[in-house]
Amino acid sequence: MPAPPPRLASDTSRENPWPVRSLSQRMVDYIGKAPAAWVEGQIAELSVRPGQSTAYLTLRDPAVDMSLRLTCSRGLIDDQAASAKVGSRIVVHGKFDYWAARGTLSFRVDALHPVGIGELLARLERVRALLAAEGLTADSRKKPLPFLPRGIGLITSRDSAAETDFLTHARLRWPAVTVRVAHSLVQGNQAVGQLIEAVKNLDADPGVDVIVLARGGGSVEDLLPFSDELLCRTVAACRTPVVSAIGHEPDHPILDDVADLRCSTPTDAGKRIVPDVAAELAGIDGLRRRSRRALAGWVERERLRLDRIASATVLARPLVPIAERRAVVDRLSDRARTTITGRLTSAGRDLDHRRAQLAALGPNATLARGYAVVQAAGALLVSPDQAPSGTGLRIRVRDGVLHATSTGPETDPDRPLPKEQR
Repeated sequence: MPAPPPRLASDTSRENPWPVRSLSQRMVDYIGKAPAAWVEGQIAELSVRPGQSTAYLTLRDPAVDMSLRLTCSRGLIDDQAASAKVGSRIVVHGKFDYWAARGTLSFRVDALHPVGIGELLARLERVRALLAAEGLTADSRKKPLPFLPRGIGLITSRDSAAETDFLTHARLRWPAVTVRVAHSLVQGNQAVGQLIEAVKNLDADPGVDVIVLARGGGSVEDLLPFSDELLCRTVAACRTPVVSAIGHEPDHPILDDVADLRCSTPTDAGKRIVPDVAAELAGIDGLRRRSRRALAGWVERERLRLDRIASATVLARPLVPIAERRAVVDRLSDRARTTITGRLTSAGRDLDHRRAQLAALGPNATLARGYAVVQAAGALLVSPDQAPSGTGLRIRVRDGVLHATSTGPETDPDRPLPKEQR
């Protein structure tokens, strides 16, 4: 009797494996425990075979290359015949189902609803609000565009009117402009992935100074790739300025808010990114004329100023002020000389007067009148009693000095007696 199969996968071996039914049953049990969920996507394939009650769909993620196999009753497809078609966005409810007989896995749908325009716009507004809350749409983070970009990266569909319009107007304005075109789908399931790849490649190119995403407008559904959250975050992370040039209706995609510059059409982008060579040359000529007029005016003002300075007396007759100052100096010198001479003359007369007074009142004048000055022992003799007999006398007269010896006082009847003899 054969041994029973192992209960756990870890107990299997080459000698004791699981039979297919065991693995299939366990897959049925395991997947059957998975909860039901709501899933949104875009219908990539739809197969409804005549005479069968089951419809088969492939639901693709609109942002990345990833899909899911769905099965549902034909009645659900018939109920949504107008909206359940390839390319439509739908929301389905169901859970995974494993068919043991064929070993296939599918998502079994029990409810299917199309995504209407109103609901789609509401979801876009939620994404727009989320990016705004993170600051990705703020004006402060937007990068300025260069005046004359060395190279422009253009992302658009192949052979599109948007490419033709942009290149035509850009080259009309600046014939030497360099444009690197990266062709990409601009609508459909694969558009977002190609757009993101093109943006990253151009952002990594050092020769590209501006990136332009261009499209010639379309409906809200056609413009959905330009509102994809992943694409908007990729654009916000670019080091190179990004321009959104999508000709569209007032319900603009979210890319317009995230881009550094929003242009209404590809033609408008060509005009705003590339300067007009004719206008720039005209501006240069205008600046040259203004500079020439300004320089000529400055030269004329300086010439007039120089003429005024040159016509001044100090430059026209430079020696006149010197002569005037010399006359003033001479006049002041004469006044000073006259004043000093007068003061010296007056002082001389005063000195002569003082000399005359001194000569009249001095001892020499007295001696000239016959008087003499007698000294005894170096002291002035004023009394005979100071010169007893034998005292040496020094007698000064007008013409010289005499030396004599006293013989004593002489009795003079006219001489008054001393106090003790009175």
